[in-house]
Amino acid sequence: MCTGTCHGPRAQEGRPIHTATLTLGRFGPIRDRLWAFAQMGLARRPLRAMPGLRFFKLMGSGTGEGFAPVPNTAVWAILAAWDDAAAARRGLASGPFARWEARAAETCHLTLAPTSARGAWGGVAPFGGGDAAGGDSDAPLAVLTRATLRPAGLRGFWRKVPGVDAAIGADPAVRLKVGVGEVPWLHQVTFSVWPDARAMAAFARTGRHAEAVSAVRQGGWFAEELYARFRVADARGRWQGRAIEEVLA
Repeated sequence: MCTGTCHGPRAQEGRPIHTATLTLGRFGPIRDRLWAFAQMGLARRPLRAMPGLRFFKLMGSGTGEGFAPVPNTAVWAILAAWDDAAAARRGLASGPFARWEARAAETCHLTLAPTSARGAWGGVAPFGGGDAAGGDSDAPLAVLTRATLRPAGLRGFWRKVPGVDAAIGADPAVRLKVGVGEVPWLHQVTFSVWPDARAMAAFARTGRHAEAVSAVRQGGWFAEELYARFRVADARGRWQGRAIEEVLA
């Protein structure tokens, strides 16, 4: 599905995160794609030094709707959690984030306010835990799921992926979807934006996705998983040839 590396130096379990961000970059010529791949290692040190940045992951993506096991060398992502919105604004305008924006063919930044989270990522809870104020079932909803696959579950999991990939691609309700991750085939992340909680639930609880979730539970395919919901507080940049605000509208 994807390729990439990550590092999250200052995440603290149980400490609430007020602001998260997802930066997506699409790179054109091969020299720029190689540059982005190199940043999976080179950007770690400057990210660690950024004030207010408590957690980050540098990730690659998959082909198709983003959930296929074949890497997409054009699309890369930075997921980050910050002390507050002010720290996020300053951070996105500087350092590796600014360099990505200058180098990429198109870039978008989503600023996210966590409304609920459960599970762990590398043994920590990067977005806090439980429910937070500000959730609204009628408002646009961003959903992130992350899983570490057990080696014994790899074949079964990846057999289910093409059906889910096709289903989410055909769903007219989903406004944005991307599959990213840290280690190919073993560590997977899905991120999607929906018009409201009802639209998301209608997809999640029916069809191929529901079948895949049931198989995961029955087979015990995941060694670790995280599920988080967010309110989209801000969006800027371009994605898929349009202003990101148009994509999410």
